[in-house]
Amino acid sequence: MHPNCRCWVEEVKLDDNGKPISSKLYKGQKPENKTDKNETQDMKMSDDGINMLKKLEGSVTKDDKHVIYDDKTGKPVDTNKTLPSGATIGYGHLIKQGENFRNGISEAKATELLRADIATAERAVRDNITVPLSQNQFDALTSLAYNIGAKNFADSTVVKYVNNPNFHSSTYPNLESAWKTWNKSGGHVMTGLSNRRDQEWNMFNN
Repeated sequence: MHPNCRCWVEEVKLDDNGKPISSKLYKGQKPENKTDKNETQDMKMSDDGINMLKKLEGSVTKDDKHVIYDDKTGKPVDTNKTLPSGATIGYGHLIKQGENFRNGISEAKATELLRADIATAERAVRDNITVPLSQNQFDALTSLAYNIGAKNFADSTVVKYVNNPNFHSSTYPNLESAWKTWNKSGGHVMTGLSNRRDQEWNMFNN
């Protein structure tokens, strides 16, 4: 009997005259179809990761409520007037057409919005990273993808280094340099982005 197939053998008991008096079938069992599933496919950003992201994104609150602010200036806006194009609330949630947060939102709602906003970044990590990750690595990569955008993340040297320890880039000699190069806006190095990359890198390694 082969354990890998559906073939079978029959055990037959005979009497003294050689006539069959009972029989029993032994069937082979076909193995289950198992695929090598990347454990990363089930991962989401942890509470620790969310808390780090909250600090990195920042927020504006008044009387224990998150209020609308201008993403460019970081200052609250007059909600009785037309909102600016960069009107934001909570932890970096850009207000979309049809959303009304003029009365402010709770911390729970701000967290809910952040969780929804990072879904694209989480998916970018799951879709592009092909090796197992620890939770802190996934969180750090998600923060990076959220900040630089899913497409930039997918095309980045960071992904190549994470997926292949033997990868080498003549431009960025190691993963850290590839990671921290994402610290510019308009071609200029930004202190805020440099600090953010440092914190993400520390989380990735701890």
